[in-house]
Amino acid sequence: MEQKIKEELLQFAIYLARTAGKDTLAHFRKKIDIERKGDDSPVTVADREAEKWMRGRIAERFPDHGIVGEEYGTERESSSVRWILDPIDGTLSFIHGIPLYTTLIGVTIDNEPEIGVIYAPATDELCEAGIGLGARYNGKDCRVSDTSVMRKATLLSTDMTTIISEGLVDPFRILLDECRMHRTWGDAYGHMMVASGRADIMFDPVLNIWDAAPLLPILQESGGVFLDFSGHAAIDSGHGFSSNEKLASIVLSVMESTR
Repeated sequence: MEQKIKEELLQFAIYLARTAGKDTLAHFRKKIDIERKGDDSPVTVADREAEKWMRGRIAERFPDHGIVGEEYGTERESSSVRWILDPIDGTLSFIHGIPLYTTLIGVTIDNEPEIGVIYAPATDELCEAGIGLGARYNGKDCRVSDTSVMRKATLLSTDMTTIISEGLVDPFRILLDECRMHRTWGDAYGHMMVASGRADIMFDPVLNIWDAAPLLPILQESGGVFLDFSGHAAIDSGHGFSSNEKLASIVLSVMESTR
């Protein structure tokens, strides 16, 4: 696909993320009803309104494009261009008034992740990238850190609950023991911190495709990697981590040693 067309898709994704994300602020730190989905994860009117609005705008602008969303499923699955939407990544953070939730948009072209946008409405931070188009954080080029040893690394994760439930306590304990600092600035916000060089590793035991789709282009274009725990650059493995290339080899070595 021509870079000009890819740039058009990226700019539209930025528009969608900013507008839908800002709309969620109308419900942020307000009393809202919380429902439980089939997997017991929470959902709010803010999630549903934001995704419904994004779907409508995509259908108007690109009626032949496919859409995959957390709240409303898949449309036009066979389309060569698919928009992958997560209206609120970090719904628990949103519900508890924590400003680190994000709106996520990924675009795949012929099943390859090509465009990614992470927008944090409450802090007005945006990280965006397109393969071959570079990566930017708040409008400026961004790069992952050049940290090369774990004793100087900041390790992020979302929570210990999923690390325990996914049977990853042993490798994670090794990483904890070796790193300089660990914090739970989690969900996509943690990956954005890695892409912008403010943290070194984001460890994510459970990822749906709408969580992962934006991450691969953003991390690759910022000079880093987004890999699953077997070392594959994939968005559908159900898990993954972000880092620079030097630290990635250490993380993968730890994962291999504890299998």
